[in-house]
Amino acid sequence: MKKLIPVMFLMAIIGSIGALDTESYAFLDHLLSLNSPKAPEIYEDGVLFTAPSSHRRVGIAFSHEGFSRVHWFQKLMVTEEPGETPAPGKKDPPLSYRDSGISFYVFTIPEELTELEYRLVIDGLWTFDPLNPQTRTDPVSGQIRSVIAFPKIARPFSTTDNPPGCLNFNFTAPPGETVTVAGNFNSWDPFMYELPEKAPGVYSLILPLPPGIYQYVFFHRGQRILDPHNTRRVYTREGHVASEAVVR
Repeated sequence: MKKLIPVMFLMAIIGSIGALDTESYAFLDHLLSLNSPKAPEIYEDGVLFTAPSSHRRVGIAFSHEGFSRVHWFQKLMVTEEPGETPAPGKKDPPLSYRDSGISFYVFTIPEELTELEYRLVIDGLWTFDPLNPQTRTDPVSGQIRSVIAFPKIARPFSTTDNPPGCLNFNFTAPPGETVTVAGNFNSWDPFMYELPEKAPGVYSLILPLPPGIYQYVFFHRGQRILDPHNTRRVYTREGHVASEAVVR
């Protein structure tokens, strides 16, 4: 079986989602592991919606926005590696692109929402989500709306909620693991500052720093991970994406 690898759709994913860390390999691997459209799935602090890419266009609108805005799904495109290794001295054949059969949209869950009520626009027609069995009929309009109830999530403080003169780093991961943080405050050393596990799966570190603007990333299982609780992001001098916070 040919191995599938991600292509330029990654930049489109990053641009469409807020707090959910779409640059993590875990998220991208999960997205690429889908074999077909499925029911909406809560992933970290977001909801992953999928639909067949055979539709010309699929959009989604939410009741908390008054159904006034339609967010459009994106087609998940993948490339296939060539079936044969080129002979020595020969150039690699050009990559071939194909439709994975899936269109998707990712919604970041606001902290104030306990459920999500929405409708789809499929090829220009408003409808409920055929992949979500949970629905509700509006008593006034008679519209059938799809519903997702959110479990209560303990959200750690954002790094932007800092005590004066400090950065307050918070990260969630399985219990008993190692999480570190690095940034322009320690020459991006990934081993200097480890976040202690203050509760099962909750890692945090308060780091005193002089006033200024700081860029940082977490390191977990060998991956660079942006702060999922901080939407402020920048490119570093080395060309990497990093989270950014201010010490006052």
